[in-house]
Amino acid sequence: MTFKDKKILVTRRFPEDVLARAQRDYHCTLNDEDVAWSDNEMLANAKDHDGILCSSSNKFTPEIVDDLPNSVRIVATYSVGFEHLDIRSLKARSIAVTNTPDVLSAATADIAFMLILCASRRAGEAERMVRAGKWKGWTPTQLLGQGLQGKRLGILGMGNIGREVATRARGFGMKIHYHNRSRLTPDLEKGAVYHEKPEDLLQISEFLSLNCPMTKEMKYFLNAERIDLMPKNAVVVNSARGGLIDDEAMIAALTSGRLFAAGLDVFDDEPKINPSYWELDNVFMTPHIGSATVETRNAMGFRALGNLDQFFSGRTPRDLIT
Repeated sequence: MTFKDKKILVTRRFPEDVLARAQRDYHCTLNDEDVAWSDNEMLANAKDHDGILCSSSNKFTPEIVDDLPNSVRIVATYSVGFEHLDIRSLKARSIAVTNTPDVLSAATADIAFMLILCASRRAGEAERMVRAGKWKGWTPTQLLGQGLQGKRLGILGMGNIGREVATRARGFGMKIHYHNRSRLTPDLEKGAVYHEKPEDLLQISEFLSLNCPMTKEMKYFLNAERIDLMPKNAVVVNSARGGLIDDEAMIAALTSGRLFAAGLDVFDDEPKINPSYWELDNVFMTPHIGSATVETRNAMGFRALGNLDQFFSGRTPRDLIT
């Protein structure tokens, strides 16, 4: 089924297969330059469109939502998280909102575990040493890191991604502990130890993986006070949202040696990054590539388009948020 009478504003240059399907089924306005539009550009481009296919790089503040053309009936975000969308304002205007859960869980968990390995084994330092031609040969104490076997991994947020991280960690002989808004059933826990309070989880986490949603309550969750609860020389990785971490507290803990290392794929106010991170050898950083596989990015796009198809067919979209 096609919807050529429906105009969709496509705010970023999504993968070719996704764009091909979108253009096959809809009348699309594309962002060929793939540069994030200003608020005024977004509003101007949205004129006379029935829906918007956006990404997490597009911020829909209350002011933008209030000024959206009346023609816009749905915003489909190419992401799991939707903190970039002011849900209350969109709901007040009866604009439907959908996201793309489930399809990126495995890929994001891969990145989370890559961060665990690379941070704990000092992969960034090692790669830079070799690339700069500074490696002088093997020595017994060169770039000593931390092993994973038998270590306690705390997972903050045991949803689909958190459980995928746990699956990978078990293969490395790690002991799984977690905090979640509600305790999992035994078949999903698979022996993982539940902690009712996140602070209790932090106290035993030799490794900590942040896999929880970004909410107002979780803003800067990992602050100086909570870092001090963790075992000395712990490793922290974040593949969820940058705003979960208080950067100044994290940088201070990494500089002092309170934390052994960190692996970060997401940053507060990205792509702006606190420049102090650049000076730290014990931080392994990647540019928000958790879902960056061909298969996953295509699946995200097809899921978003499927939500649009269902909406314009008069059905409830599979991933309706509001």
